[in-house]
Amino acid sequence: MDILIVMFVAAVAGRLAVPDSWRPYLAIGQNGCTVVLIFCMGSSMGSTEGFFQNLAVLGVQSLVCCLCPMVLSIALVYIATRRLGNGSPFRDGACQARAGRPVAHVDPVVVMTFAALLAGLAVGALGADSPFAAALSPVGDLVLTLLMALVGMSMGMHRGLVSSIREHHVKMLIIPIGVVAGSLVGGAVAGIVCGLSVREGMAIAGGLGWYSLAGITIEGLAGAQAGGIAFLSNLLRELLSFFSIPWIARRLNGYACIAAGAATSEDTTLPMIIRYTDEVMVVFSILNGVICSALVPVLIAFLLA
Repeated sequence: MDILIVMFVAAVAGRLAVPDSWRPYLAIGQNGCTVVLIFCMGSSMGSTEGFFQNLAVLGVQSLVCCLCPMVLSIALVYIATRRLGNGSPFRDGACQARAGRPVAHVDPVVVMTFAALLAGLAVGALGADSPFAAALSPVGDLVLTLLMALVGMSMGMHRGLVSSIREHHVKMLIIPIGVVAGSLVGGAVAGIVCGLSVREGMAIAGGLGWYSLAGITIEGLAGAQAGGIAFLSNLLRELLSFFSIPWIARRLNGYACIAAGAATSEDTTLPMIIRYTDEVMVVFSILNGVICSALVPVLIAFLLA
């Protein structure tokens, strides 16, 4: 809620007070915050007890439980939104071209964020009690708040935003519905492939990228193995969606980018979504993230009750 308030205030400021000449600086600030945020995430992951051991032991099962829900979510949302995208710049991979931005095969920002992730993992591996890792603890929240303020300003500067919301209104719900449906069906398939029960597979996929909550909750309800798979698979979904958004934006559409991140589309993956689509997609992205995040504990509890 605090982040949403920050975005709203920043959007109002962007609408009323921020000049258009600030746009390049806002983009630079968003990219910088993204790199720092990913570094902090990597540090947190690396310092998590047993992370590297679990990655080696449960890696294949976690990858399957990540890819099946993620791919099916993207496919369902893409199919459902092809008609929704008619007449918009987000139809069939036109996301970058609409702004005159060259479509690069290797985005420097992606390279920097990947390097930041590796560096963060290395720092985290030193241990959570190291002075540097301890100093990073409060940084992530501050950087995320700053990032959301910059995104809010960009949204406010987009003059057609309100009319776009009025145009689509109820259609916005197509995205979270497709994300949840695709994730649950994919989770059922992954559960069968990995030797888990269908309900366990669906519950793991029901984490929708919220790895911290999914791991802890499912461990308490279904045991340590399922909890470990839930943690890693949802963590992988967050990371893979972040780094695959450039490709999805080029080949599919902006809505499919949102579907990849599921619950993370309101925070972690939002910077990449706004970079490869535009401010209009931010509204869809935030709404999807809020709905998916609210559904995660409900889905897990219902499936494993």
